[in-house]
Amino acid sequence: MRLSAVHRLRFEHAIQTLCRVLHVNRSTYYKALKKTKSKREIDNMTYRKLFLDIHIKSKKRFGTRSFKRVLLRDYGINISEGRIYRLLKTMTLPKMSTIKPRWQHEKRSQYLKTINHLKQQFNPKAPNRVWTTDFTYISIGHKKHVYLCVILDLFSRKVIAWKLSHKIDAQLAIDTLELAIKNRKPTESLLFHSDQGSQFKAKSFRKALDDNHMLASYSAPGYPYDNSVTEVFFKYFKLREANRRQFHNIQEVKLSCFEYIEGFYNNYNPHSANNFLTPNEKDKRYLQNKSH
Repeated sequence: MRLSAVHRLRFEHAIQTLCRVLHVNRSTYYKALKKTKSKREIDNMTYRKLFLDIHIKSKKRFGTRSFKRVLLRDYGINISEGRIYRLLKTMTLPKMSTIKPRWQHEKRSQYLKTINHLKQQFNPKAPNRVWTTDFTYISIGHKKHVYLCVILDLFSRKVIAWKLSHKIDAQLAIDTLELAIKNRKPTESLLFHSDQGSQFKAKSFRKALDDNHMLASYSAPGYPYDNSVTEVFFKYFKLREANRRQFHNIQEVKLSCFEYIEGFYNNYNPHSANNFLTPNEKDKRYLQNKSH
């Protein structure tokens, strides 16, 4: 029993410490470890080491399904989700937070006629055909918030631009749009979809769209499913990052957003809409195919 406890907890604590606390002779433990193991036991030891590596790289953001996709993508290993679940359970790895994010409702304009041109067609055939956007808020203390605006390219689900501000206004939306244009340099007109937020219907923002030959598209009032790709991005951003931390200022939030968006989401996270390629891999593969 004590030998198995040492073996089970070896990923969390030093062997020397476990043996001392549990009154197990180290030589006895290592002799038991050297006994002949079945191929399945040897494989399981290898998988646990890989799980620990993936767990660290993802900063505890992955569930069983994502572990399976990264194992196949990065190591060429294809095992069942059930086996992954059982092995992860034996490792007693810390679980990620599952705090549910809250919706933020925007004021509606009564005077501007808006049209939904996207109509939930979320899978364009090429980059820079459809961009989507939205805001979310992030707490930085008691009743204090900063606001994050993101723009996604629906082709790869990549976050192509993001900006933070203490104010949720049209200028934040314009600044994020300008950054997206700078990053992507679209050569043709495209569809730009948002919810009914007053910031996206402001004259200054509409002018910015018109000046860059973009067609504005809006979700139906109070119907988040029309912009569900962006809503889902924020759901998992809150679940995997923002709700797991306490922020004190906008600089801390900015560092967190950079690490999550640029380091994890765009570059490491396998996305189901991309056949489990990362957004960067999806864009790269498109460019490679186009050049052939």
